Amino acid sequence: MNLNLNVIKFLQQYDSDPELRAKVEQAEMMYPGSLEIRESVVEDVLIPIAEEMGLGFTLMDLYNYERQLKHERSRDVALTEEELKAADEEYHYWLVDKGWENDESCFKQGEQKGID
Repeated sequence: MNLNLNVIKFLQQYDSDPELRAKVEQAEMMYPGSLEIRESVVEDVLIPIAEEMGLGFTLMDLYNYERQLKHERSRDVALTEEELKAADEEYHYWLVDKGWENDESCFKQGEQKGID
């Protein structure tokens, strides 16, 4: 899977820069916590801020990165189901675990939705 390095750079900066997090959180407050609008939050808040920083990426770039990251975080760990769930709760994902992992169209052959 090819990853857009801008996603990684943006999220590293997001994690380390309190001003950037505050800017994103302030813009995100315009959207209630509904799972149905996570895509809109990413497209209307996160992606434009990343583009302002010269770190443009797409919704599917972020989704692919989060899927790979979640897989890497859980694959080498010999934990119980409860321990894995607790470990997942300490990580913040924008799309994964927000209804996107059940998107069956991602798994259809020939109809790739940006997923390698």
